[in-house]
Amino acid sequence: MFNNAMGLILADNKKISLGELSNPRALSAVPFGGRYRIIDFMLSDMVNSGIKNVGVLTYNKYKSLMDHVGTGAAWSLDRKNDGLHILPPYVNSEATAANVQGDEELTGVLDFLRQSRTTYVIISAANVVLNTTFDEFIKSHEQSGADISVMYNRDGIKFGSPSYILELDDDGFVKDMLYNPPKPVSNKCSLGILVLRRDLLIDIIARQMSHGKTHFGIHSIVKMYDELKVHGFEYGGTALRINNVHSYFRSSMSLLNEGVRNDLFWSGEPIYTKVKDEAPTLYFDNADAKNCIVSDGCRIYGRIEESVIFRSVTVSKNTTLKNCVVMQDVHISENCHLENVILDKNAFVRPGVRLVGHPDYPIVIGKGAGI
Repeated sequence: MFNNAMGLILADNKKISLGELSNPRALSAVPFGGRYRIIDFMLSDMVNSGIKNVGVLTYNKYKSLMDHVGTGAAWSLDRKNDGLHILPPYVNSEATAANVQGDEELTGVLDFLRQSRTTYVIISAANVVLNTTFDEFIKSHEQSGADISVMYNRDGIKFGSPSYILELDDDGFVKDMLYNPPKPVSNKCSLGILVLRRDLLIDIIARQMSHGKTHFGIHSIVKMYDELKVHGFEYGGTALRINNVHSYFRSSMSLLNEGVRNDLFWSGEPIYTKVKDEAPTLYFDNADAKNCIVSDGCRIYGRIEESVIFRSVTVSKNTTLKNCVVMQDVHISENCHLENVILDKNAFVRPGVRLVGHPDYPIVIGKGAGI
């Protein structure tokens, strides 16, 4: 499987905030699904599509992201030619103090694009979780004769802001795009994934820079439907969007549904991530687990129900977790009751604590916090 394409992933989104979860890290580096980061899904999709040259455009807070992806070895992107490229701001001498208006963001992208010889570029947002390959997407783009193709599904606005609703003509070309419309004209919502020719993208970015625009955004390209032919490609598989804390929590809980889990992990290509070898999880006497995702290295003494548990978590005696997302290296002491709670990495819950959130408004405990 080989596509004459390179990949570009936008590691963050300035319109999306997950509060305590995204404060210490880029959006794409937020842990998800027990052992993954959000970016793992799109990186895997690109590699499974035969793409061997992937750039990750960062804005800030990218230390956690760089620690996770490293050289790209987990995705077979640690190669002599092409491979994985982190594109932080201020990537060359032109993007320094004399040029602090923001052009450095676009300059880094241009340099990356000009060094490649592929025909197409697949561009993806940071907030989408799906398991697919882009063969049909590229094939549809070529057959349509479009300048740009955008992938969408029929989620409408159910995942909240930001939602980009597409209106297509009878031939499937975009004739309008609405941002968070109060009354959507359709349920066709962009997934933030584009394909276009590399030379066209270079021209678009160079023109944006000449007009003083300093931010690279996927939907600023889609908005060019008045002057370029932008075609819609419908994606029919499972796709989860991480737009806010509520959608993150709901998407995490949806993994407990066997159908969603099978679509994301078992029906398509594998999803790769950074390997961390841990001992199997230990379930002690009187421990109880019901419909949970539990990663390795955990120690379960209490009761867990309808929860996603990351690596090396300790749930102590007489403690109950229900509808919770518990990230790596969290310690929950004895006699606690947690319901509809998200605990970030290295958090510590003292004995006897009771926290009950609402499914639409889960309680979020930040990274390294003690309660």
